[in-house]
Amino acid sequence: MAKRVSVDRWLFTVTMLLVFVGLVMVFSASAVMARERFGSPYAFLLKQMIWAAAGLVAMVVAMRVDYGRYKHPGLVFSLLGFTTLLLISVFFLDRSHNTHRWIHAGGFSLQPSELAKPVLILFLAYFLDSRARTIPSSMGSSMASSMSGRAPSFMDDWRNTLLPAAAPVVLLLGLIVLQPDLGTAIACAGIAACILYVAGMRLRYFGYAFGASLPPLYFLIFHVSWRRDRILAFLNPYADRQKAGFHIVQSLIAVGTGGITGTGLMEGKQKLFYLPEPHTDFIFAVTAEELGLVGAMFVVTLFAIFLWRGMRASWRTSDVFGRYLAVGITSMVVLQAFINISVVLGMMPTKGIPLPLVSYGGSSLFVTLACVGVLLNITKQAE
Repeated sequence: MAKRVSVDRWLFTVTMLLVFVGLVMVFSASAVMARERFGSPYAFLLKQMIWAAAGLVAMVVAMRVDYGRYKHPGLVFSLLGFTTLLLISVFFLDRSHNTHRWIHAGGFSLQPSELAKPVLILFLAYFLDSRARTIPSSMGSSMASSMSGRAPSFMDDWRNTLLPAAAPVVLLLGLIVLQPDLGTAIACAGIAACILYVAGMRLRYFGYAFGASLPPLYFLIFHVSWRRDRILAFLNPYADRQKAGFHIVQSLIAVGTGGITGTGLMEGKQKLFYLPEPHTDFIFAVTAEELGLVGAMFVVTLFAIFLWRGMRASWRTSDVFGRYLAVGITSMVVLQAFINISVVLGMMPTKGIPLPLVSYGGSSLFVTLACVGVLLNITKQAE
């Protein structure tokens, strides 16, 4: 029986701190832009606050709902089908920013690819748990098996386990790539890989999957001009600092300007129409400029604690379904944070990946908070 009676307070506190930091930095990064576009410096902040409030309600509700209730084939496959339909429906709507990523309704918008992440996690957790149950000896030992390099026998069954697990993942990834949104597709692939690794999938299968992905990745990157330019800009951003390398150069200027303690909240200069998307993809650059190394490391530390507590929950639960859910949700948050911060620091090519719980974006914030609520429920029931 479960021994805990309350949720992980560390994880809860870290989540609340990240949301608070996000609201403060969204206002700081967007106030001037919002006044120019909408006549009010609070335009972006108010929308983010509404989504934050809705997300926190969803998190509290999810904290109180037994995560075991999600282990139902009707729910899992209904969500999988619904998400697939949403990802298809965006292609029949008007383009936004030259992409088919959003469904607009009134003053709000929904990005179906954000919903795809938790749906993939739920599907893989359910499917792999059901496969593990067919082999009693694998129950409760999949993580230990993966750590020792031995795969549970069901993870060696490519016909009944690996292919059925990979098929929905590949389908959703393909639809996301066509939007086009290669960055989110790569993040989803990384999340799926984390779950499969913990489930005990052998490294050679990852090698096969990586090898199979190289030809389409080569085509998607080097035969699409703007993606190819991003790769070249990543290798040498100062070779074309006014065009292809503009994003990275301005981000590095913002980070370098901040120094140890920063220029002060609201005092950053790069967000004033120099740094592109300062309130979304490059909000960490604004944080580093205004709060300095101290503020940037504070945010990084919060994500590190999130990783520690999330993985701790997965280790402490004896339920295979809960373990895979915990690993998936933790990797979803931390992997996206790693990609976003790496892009800001010039360590990876530019990708449109938000900083979870911090960047402006209602779909991302709401879905992430709801998922954290599920993770908190798992910590509540962990032994």
